[in-house]
Amino acid sequence: MTILGFDIGAALTPDVSLFETFVRGLVMYLVVFVLIRYVLRSRTTTSLPDLLVVVLIADAAQNAMSTDYKSLPNGIVLVSTIVFTSFALDWLGYRIPLIERFVHPDAQELITNGKINRKTMARELISDSELQSQLRLNGVEDPKKVRAAFVEGTGEVSVLT
Repeated sequence: MTILGFDIGAALTPDVSLFETFVRGLVMYLVVFVLIRYVLRSRTTTSLPDLLVVVLIADAAQNAMSTDYKSLPNGIVLVSTIVFTSFALDWLGYRIPLIERFVHPDAQELITNGKINRKTMARELISDSELQSQLRLNGVEDPKKVRAAFVEGTGEVSVLT
């Protein structure tokens, strides 16, 4: 049925199996999740290069997820798969400690009683200038005045004075 040049039947008929769309969405979500968790987690701010990486990942993953579908059901299944997988990982992380450590990693201590932990900074790829910036954003000028500072699992820096 065509209305004003729009083929409703074609738009509602899946071009690719809905199960294949689900599996592709699930696999790509998990792969991108792992890459972002372990590569971009250390970033304490979202810079232009970080934003570019996210946009390029989305573009690169799109074809692997969709096989260039054109139907609404495939798009709905793919988006639903991504949202469901995100929810499922959070739900599992809340209930299973092993998965929680993967989904929500522990905070890493950057400063203890005014002393900067260089090993943690190196492991998290945080430069002195980035740390100083994060301290200023938290209202602190001197690291010696910090009782504790952590890079949280989200990549944000929390500061206790």
